[in-house]
Parts: sequence; C-alpha cells; structure tokens
Amino acid sequence: MSTIKNPLSTEKSIRLMESENKLIFAVDKRAKKEEIKKDIEELFKARVVHVNTFITNKGQKRAYVKFSDETPAIDIATQLGLM
Repeated sequence: MSTIKNPLSTEKSIRLMESENKLIFAVDKRAKKEEIKKDIEELFKARVVHVNTFITNKGQKRAYVKFSDETPAIDIATQLGLM
C-alpha cells in the first residue's frame, strides 16, 4: 500500500513551491512522517529535508514535504505534470 495518494496543485502549494522548495501531497491518514519521507525519496529520487503533516477539518491528511536545495520542487512538479 502506498502512503502517497496524489500531489495537490493549489495556489498555496505553488507559492510554497517557489518560495520554500516544498510540495504538498495528500497522504494516507495512517501514514507516519518517516514512511512519507521514505516513499517520496524512493518515488522521485530526491532528498527530503523534513515532512510536516496536517489533518484538514474534512479528515484528509496532507504532507508538506521540504526538499533539499539540490532538488528544486519545481522540477518534481514538472515531472508530475503540475506545471
């Protein structure tokens, strides 16, 4: 079972991508930060600095993933077809 469901393409996610090198993903509600980090690193062959998680008031879990400086989030977004 994959912990990552899909990337989110909202105004906020685009702003975070450009200013803080972060992407937002919808993830499985039971996923732990370490699992999310490992899955993202394996999927995109990119180094993750840290992961913050957030559960919306609708019960969806989101992961804010910060990538290392040598891996621009914009490149990963382009790879995913968000840009």
